[in-house]
Amino acid sequence: MNGVLVGYTATPAGADALALGARLAHATGARLDMVLVLPSDDRSVITPTDPGYDRHLRHTAEGWLREAVESLRDAVPTRAHIRYGESFAAGLVAAAAEFDAGVIVVGAGNGGLRGRHRVGTVASELLHSADVTVLLAPAGAHDIPVDAGIPRITAALGTRPGGDVLIEEAVALAAAARADLRLVSLATIDLPAGVDTGVIRLTGVTHADAVLAQARAALPAGVEAEAIVGTGESVEDAVQHLDWTPAEIVMVGSSRLAQPRRLFLGSTAAKMLHVLPVPMAVVPRTRGGQGA
Repeated sequence: MNGVLVGYTATPAGADALALGARLAHATGARLDMVLVLPSDDRSVITPTDPGYDRHLRHTAEGWLREAVESLRDAVPTRAHIRYGESFAAGLVAAAAEFDAGVIVVGAGNGGLRGRHRVGTVASELLHSADVTVLLAPAGAHDIPVDAGIPRITAALGTRPGGDVLIEEAVALAAAARADLRLVSLATIDLPAGVDTGVIRLTGVTHADAVLAQARAALPAGVEAEAIVGTGESVEDAVQHLDWTPAEIVMVGSSRLAQPRRLFLGSTAAKMLHVLPVPMAVVPRTRGGQGA
């Protein structure tokens, strides 16, 4: 796979992103680049512009990067970089192009519960602007050792048949990480209490089965995958009833409303993210010259 780029900050969220990025790079043999983005010259006027301040800021950032690299204890070869950007997210998108990265890894926003996601400003901006996969590390991801690998890749399919790019990316990542592959389709009923949901539930499961059948048919020859339907009263309920291994990664496709080769988190994926205890990778819905 292409390189793994970690958006690093000297915070618990930055440590989570680095640990997850290192684990992914270690499992797949990919190159790992760690990038810390500093404000560019056209930053806000509230930020000091004194050259001495700039030198101090860069010196401090270099120290943070050295400590971060040392924390990996040579578990995976890592290159550390300082880049400048109008925003942290813009700097990461530019760095991903510079280093030919196939994925950008960032941590949950400050204040996220352990084992859960909280999409902060940087992640939100990336999900609206990145043209490569964005991998979100939940709080506490740094507790999983680098050599734990990626035991399973779960591709969470949308409610409509399709998702060829998502399946291709999930198959490729599972092969590179020597991981098991699981396909999941959710059948949920978000209706007021008291409504007879029997027929609706049956219809939902039948539809989810059809989505899974089409997805399995799209798998390359020789590739096997577990295929299950997650059921529940809501998306969150269905996700919580599925089994999860701590070190696995969930992959979802970006919203159909997103521009081609750009990301946008759809409503179902956003609901999943609220309760998902493992990292989520959001994949652009088109690649290269492919259509929607």
